[in-house]
Amino acid sequence: MICFAIAADTAGKWAGTLTAPDGNQYPLTYTFKTDSGKLTGTGSSPEGDVAITNGKLNGNDFTFTIGVGGVDIINTGKYYPTGDSIGLNIDYNGMKFHSTLKRAN
Repeated sequence: MICFAIAADTAGKWAGTLTAPDGNQYPLTYTFKTDSGKLTGTGSSPEGDVAITNGKLNGNDFTFTIGVGGVDIINTGKYYPTGDSIGLNIDYNGMKFHSTLKRAN
């Protein structure tokens, strides 16, 4: 039962910033939906929304994929209940990035 409570806590809208190697910053916005260990939803950008695929929840940890420009971007996250935040590791074609997401309104 605790696992489902944690999973429910990740549901909703989350936002953060990705800093590229050149110093440019890109806004990240995700809307997560959870159901019985599955994670779905969308990632949003100025170009539009992209569906989350292959989403899995395991306690506070989760993974999902987003396809952008024909590339599957692998996302690995951890929900931190005490800070109501998410640490997100992003693998874009072998380049590794990290972002912290906060709950958005």
